[in-house]
Amino acid sequence: MSLDTRLRPSPSLAAEHPARYALAIGRLFLGWIFLWAFIDKLFGLGKGTESGWLSGTSPSKGFLSRTDGPFKEIFHSMAGQVWVDALFMFGLGGLGVALILGICLRLAAIGGTILMFMLWAASLWPDTNPFMDMHWIYAAMLIALALTDAGSTLGFGRPWACLL
Repeated sequence: MSLDTRLRPSPSLAAEHPARYALAIGRLFLGWIFLWAFIDKLFGLGKGTESGWLSGTSPSKGFLSRTDGPFKEIFHSMAGQVWVDALFMFGLGGLGVALILGICLRLAAIGGTILMFMLWAASLWPDTNPFMDMHWIYAAMLIALALTDAGSTLGFGRPWACLL
């Protein structure tokens, strides 16, 4: 056994590294952001919306009909469309559930990055920076969570992987 092998931490110790817990907590926080947005837009709890999707209010119409940027015509035409509302709501809810449970993080990273890109493009140009805003930070976090298998700590990622 080489000295290099003896100094390397065992897999069980590496799995309990504090950075894994920091990523897991970040995953839970980000999951709550998406899940709360879904719940608020579904029921219209008054935190970000006045009335919910279940009351017949389009979750996309208000935001997309007021976009003002290089892609405003595209987003204005999408505003209030049933398919846009459904994709948006299932995307928010799916991201929230996947992140909180720690399952399907690769799929969540792909779908979430696409959603963040679309929301970023709809809100061009950011007020305080030439191009960077929270959407890119969320996308980077989603990708990092998927690449580090962050669902295995404080989540169901490990048992979920055994099912597949």
